Amino acid sequence: MSIVLPDAPPTEWTVADVQARLIGVSPGRIRTYPAPGTATEADLLQAEARGHRICELVNGILVEKPMASYESALAGAVIYFFHRYLETRNLGIVLGEAGFLRLRPGLVRAPDVSFIRWERFPGRQRPKAAIFPVAPDLAVEILSESNTEEEMEDKLRDYFSAGSQLVWYIDPRTRTALAYTAEDQWTEIGLGGSLVGGDLLPGFELPLEQLFARVEGPHGP
Repeated sequence: MSIVLPDAPPTEWTVADVQARLIGVSPGRIRTYPAPGTATEADLLQAEARGHRICELVNGILVEKPMASYESALAGAVIYFFHRYLETRNLGIVLGEAGFLRLRPGLVRAPDVSFIRWERFPGRQRPKAAIFPVAPDLAVEILSESNTEEEMEDKLRDYFSAGSQLVWYIDPRTRTALAYTAEDQWTEIGLGGSLVGGDLLPGFELPLEQLFARVEGPHGP
């Protein structure tokens, strides 16, 4: 879908202009300070340092990430299984829900879980910057109630246009997942299925049932 953005400078933006730049994002997650259209990466880091909720930077606007305790626990479980896999295969690094990634100038995303190959970093060294200047090879998003279809489609475009190879959307409400290999190519996975790493993470397989059991314990929710 092609999105035509208003030409007006931020000082003349209306609420409609902001909404046009944040397709599908609920108003309750849009920060009004700094003024929409003027926020920078420094503002993003300051917002986190002040102890507020984690934000992303989109078109000069700070957008809060929705993340409740259960969703955070699921993200932590995915990280656990990634680390188990990587113990014998030093292929890259894993970041959590506060792992800021610059997909392009002015666009900083923070997937709930990210995997990035060492080859993406100069000298195979972990950057020291607070915002890594690289897209994730694999991005994992745990869907929350406020995540709309339009917003997640927008994120898909961002990830794949920046060079991601895999994107996983895990839905705790339906206990299913969507595994994308391209913006328009995906596989729906039910509770009896597994998320697989393909060529990116050879041999990696995470059964959804095992993932949810890791969070909920033997007796379920």
